Amino acid sequence: MRAEEGGLKFPRRVVHAVPGLPRVQESYDFLVIGGGHAGLQAGLKASLLGHSAAIVDRGPKYSRSYYSPRMDNIPGFPGGISGHKLLDEQVAAVRKAETVGYFTPARAVAVARVEREYTVTFEWLKQTHVVRGRALVLAQGVVDRIPSVGGEIDPIFPWANQALVDFCILCDGHELTRRSVAVLGDDAFAARTALDLLHFRPTSVELLTLGQPLLDGVPEVERAPLAATLAEKGIQHTDLEVVGFDEIREKRFGVKFADGSHRSYDRGFSALGWYDMHHEFPRSLGAKFDADGYVMTDEDCRVLTEATGAPIPGLYCVGDQRNGWNQIPEAWATAERAVIHAYGEYL
Repeated sequence: MRAEEGGLKFPRRVVHAVPGLPRVQESYDFLVIGGGHAGLQAGLKASLLGHSAAIVDRGPKYSRSYYSPRMDNIPGFPGGISGHKLLDEQVAAVRKAETVGYFTPARAVAVARVEREYTVTFEWLKQTHVVRGRALVLAQGVVDRIPSVGGEIDPIFPWANQALVDFCILCDGHELTRRSVAVLGDDAFAARTALDLLHFRPTSVELLTLGQPLLDGVPEVERAPLAATLAEKGIQHTDLEVVGFDEIREKRFGVKFADGSHRSYDRGFSALGWYDMHHEFPRSLGAKFDADGYVMTDEDCRVLTEATGAPIPGLYCVGDQRNGWNQIPEAWATAERAVIHAYGEYL
């Protein structure tokens, strides 16, 4: 069924009030919340398939890859590419798409489903706007929990920006071969991450628990075998409080502890999990979550309902926010699957 049938009216073009500044329309075929790699691809794909889309984006700097100095797993870039540059390329493509309204910096504040449509309320240019659409794509991603020093997260940023601290084993694990690695974290996730890193043959792996007891609060049935495996594999830990970092000029990850001691590593690896998984909007729409907190979808990225497990009509979730592997190529693939399904089966 075409979007114009059944009494529904959706624009085929976005009218620009001034060059580079989109005009907010009342309705679109697709509403996309999030302007990372997945959200940008969803909006672009909608345009390529002849549909209109509104992308509500807080800004590229909120994407997890924005501060990554080099990524080696992006097709077409054998020498690697920075996350910032890749986002710039995607934004440029979206801005050229006449049927896409790219609103940034903007903040979505509410979503709702009314009969066969969705509405998104967002703040942009100091005004509050409400738009509606047949399909809603959630592409909000997740936010890493950043190691803090003295209650502040800023101290580690220079090391992360210089790729001396990594956050993604699938993205950066290959960089750790023949390097000494400090894994930051104290829970079962951190312990499993430290064990997984051994696959890449580092010279050593040590857990820094940031002043917390290792595996404290982990159920004994899980804690005992994890502790035994760490010992078997020679992974040591320290529960000293971290008070600072240094050695960035030497391109090393130096760690200063509260007792005045200091240790030096080739790389750091943050394994603290997620600070924010953006549950508010999917929960308000009745979405189902897996045990790790990700939105559950089917193979076409249709969000499943908590009540019955059936797909929620017109609601999709793509990228890191949905259950699956957290990778940029995977973000693109999920965006493609969602929009193609809506194009072929829903709209």
